[in-house]
Amino acid sequence: MSSNSIATIEDRNRIEAEMPWEDRDLPATLYEVLTKTAEAHPNNDAISFQLLGGAEDKKETLNWRDLREKTIQAANLFRSLGIGESDVVAFVLPNCNETVMALWGGAIAGIVNPINPLLEPEQIAAILRETNAKVVVTLKSFPKTDVAQKVAEAVRHAPKVNTVLEIDLNRYLTPPKSWLVPLIRPKFGNKEHLAHANYKNFNAEMAKQAKTLGFADATGDRVAFYFHTGGTTGMPKVAQHKYSGMVYNGWCGSLLVTKDDTLMCPLPLFHVMAAHVLLNAALFSGAHAVFPTPAGYRGDGVIENFWKLNERYKTTFIATVPTAIAATMQVPVNADISTVKKAFSGSAPLPLELFRRFEEASGVTIIEGYGLTEATCLVSGNPVDGEKKVGSIGITYPYTDVKIVRGTADGPVECGVDEIGEICISNPGVFAGNTYTEAEKNKDLYYNDTHLRTGDLGRIDADGYLWITGRQKDLIIRGGHNIDPAEIEEALLSHDAVAFAGAIGQPDSHAGELPCAYVELVEGASVTPEALLEHCAVHVHERAARPKHVTILDELPKTAVGKVFKPDLRKDAITRVYNGALEEAGVAARVTSVIDDKKRGLVAQLTANGSGDDDVNAVLNAYTRPWEWAK
Repeated sequence: MSSNSIATIEDRNRIEAEMPWEDRDLPATLYEVLTKTAEAHPNNDAISFQLLGGAEDKKETLNWRDLREKTIQAANLFRSLGIGESDVVAFVLPNCNETVMALWGGAIAGIVNPINPLLEPEQIAAILRETNAKVVVTLKSFPKTDVAQKVAEAVRHAPKVNTVLEIDLNRYLTPPKSWLVPLIRPKFGNKEHLAHANYKNFNAEMAKQAKTLGFADATGDRVAFYFHTGGTTGMPKVAQHKYSGMVYNGWCGSLLVTKDDTLMCPLPLFHVMAAHVLLNAALFSGAHAVFPTPAGYRGDGVIENFWKLNERYKTTFIATVPTAIAATMQVPVNADISTVKKAFSGSAPLPLELFRRFEEASGVTIIEGYGLTEATCLVSGNPVDGEKKVGSIGITYPYTDVKIVRGTADGPVECGVDEIGEICISNPGVFAGNTYTEAEKNKDLYYNDTHLRTGDLGRIDADGYLWITGRQKDLIIRGGHNIDPAEIEEALLSHDAVAFAGAIGQPDSHAGELPCAYVELVEGASVTPEALLEHCAVHVHERAARPKHVTILDELPKTAVGKVFKPDLRKDAITRVYNGALEEAGVAARVTSVIDDKKRGLVAQLTANGSGDDDVNAVLNAYTRPWEWAK
């Protein structure tokens, strides 16, 4: 553990008091950080990847010296393809060792733009157009994935792309499987119709490049990363990240880990938690980051072999999210995981019962944290060694200032202890005034022009711990993935029978939330919920955003100005889902009301009907929204 480990508010304050952030002697660019670490720990393991999920399957490990050389080759390749400091290299990739090279090499040569490979071609193309990407790194056609096909279609609609660099995952296989891939590799026609883009082999082209940087590194701070915030609509928001934000996140991570740590990271590198927190923690400390399978937790065999994989790599820290924690609890702890110190969980609230089950089964304590793409990532976390308040998102990291702000008739007012308002943050990861690439989307995004308005509602307790109580913005968060309800609503409103529609997230014991919708029909019209779900299957382009349930009401609740009033819909969804779960479990208690508590947000109130605390806890503690007995 780092000697600077933050255990208390006093530790954080001590670190801040040592010197201002701008006076800390830290590298200014990614190239400088990588060089410093590679020179300090050249033979330490840096990254490992295995294509298959077995605990004895082939793996590839690079040390810090080799990773630096390959990253420099990638940067030189991008620069040779016309990528300057203000030009964009996009990658549409699952995890592999080349993904790290594309991420860092792109950020050294120009601006790198990671894109979720699970998005549909329309969304990928929209992001490529928004960022004016010139080069795209993606997969060569490979069995059991359609990434190459989707990117080819997306590039067809992104005229600025002039080069596509392909990675062949077959090199990670051994015979006879590696012999079979060329025979069963999916075919999707030739690429001649993509006249504006040249297709090349990423590794072959990279190997031609020098292992020393062939151009002058940036002279200081600049924008080096574009991360999209969901891509669920035709015009996604793209957040800009500077070197200084990356440095801050890596420095925070290095407070928690050392060169002797190994981080198990089955999370995607197109997301800030893996790219800016876990990977940068390794970069700044010289630790070892492990990426099992391209799909991480979703990869074949990863959950089944999860504990054995941790034993194989002698993991010390596990990066996870609530959905993955729930999945790992379906398999026994059948390996020696005595090296594991802690597990970090982010992206969505963690149900109390899931926390307890994981800790009891594994002996590993989960540390919850909070971050967001718009702030580069890190904001707060429960102390690794200090008091953890389960359900809270901990204390802020050094040099992060959080204000809780509520609107009044006289303007915004900062809240006191335990008062709920919007969480607004300022730290070196916040690019105030220029969070998004489009200036229009930065309007009204800041409190006092300095603090990013997150849209999350929360409070700070008397001990300085931060709690999330709800969301001011409408986003549905499915397993950490942001879904814009507008896309669902627009699809439903395109149906002739629908007059009004409101999409929200309904509680889910696995994903935290799943999209659902409430509709009001045109007078005299008739349609079934099943027919509307089928309509959404066609008209909601992103699979993850398709609603799992539709309720038809005589009239939707509305505000005085005619907008759908979603708090009432959320209360109905909590009642419906909780009562359904209780009934299925044979527990007689029922939700009779849902109240809006000032400290906890929406709380389900239950009538016992002869049931006890343990009966209800066994069912409802798997959900994030709290419950209590009706008074």
